[in-house]
Amino acid sequence: MMLLLPADPLRPRRPDEHYAEEAALARELGVTVALVDHDALPSGDAERAVQGVPRGGGPALYRGWMLTSGQYGALADALQARSVSLVTGVEQFRAAHELPGWYPSLREVTPVSQWSTDDGRAGFDRARLALGAGPAVLRDWTKSMKHYWTEAALIPDLADADAAWKVASRFRELRDDSFTGGYVLRRFEELAPAEVRTWWIGGTCVLAGPHPDSPTALPETPFDPSAYASLISSLELPFVTVDFALRSDGVWRVVELGDGQVSDCPPALRPALIQALVGMSTSHITFRRPEPWS
Repeated sequence: MMLLLPADPLRPRRPDEHYAEEAALARELGVTVALVDHDALPSGDAERAVQGVPRGGGPALYRGWMLTSGQYGALADALQARSVSLVTGVEQFRAAHELPGWYPSLREVTPVSQWSTDDGRAGFDRARLALGAGPAVLRDWTKSMKHYWTEAALIPDLADADAAWKVASRFRELRDDSFTGGYVLRRFEELAPAEVRTWWIGGTCVLAGPHPDSPTALPETPFDPSAYASLISSLELPFVTVDFALRSDGVWRVVELGDGQVSDCPPALRPALIQALVGMSTSHITFRRPEPWS
């Protein structure tokens, strides 16, 4: 399996500095590494983005910067024209990358959520009323603005319609062209700041460690990913990350699920991650393609 990594924008024959270690580790293990011009994807030139990928390379896995589902689809098509197929299909990527894709399967272990399908107030209000009064955390289908907690993330009480919309409007302003899908309202839960990021291949947890935002911090309470294996496996996704945090009552909660290709990894865990990916078998990954959701 070939590993695709972003090229350095200034030195396109070298991997981006952030992924240079992963490139070196993969090459040491005999993996073919090819570089993708990530900057060409947002501009709509996927063909240029994959010019450095050898033709006929077979199955490939991307490890790089965040992509929208549309950009990932364009990347997949451009690679397919070179007889290179991504292990994670386009709809599988979307199901992992966008909350409406994974939430129904994990609703038992993650905060209760409602969402809209656009950035209008009518849809936002429908989601707000469906969730009911009380505090909530706002995001869109792919991302929150947690660094703007009081102005664009936390809604103290959904019953206050105008105050809630003010937070949503600020969120929309900050997300700008990156806004994806619609608004997501998640019931607020008191969670410990230190999170555990787990890595799953074919429904099996292969790695667990600190979240890259706090690479030296881990909860004191031991975490057992096997308790969630059946739920994660039910998603039938090839390569995902799942972030967990401890709620104030001592219960582990899923904070986020994401496609593993665009999930960052703390430096200390990169050797183990690349080793796991090298051993990733593509022969048994025949998962169904999830149906699009409304």
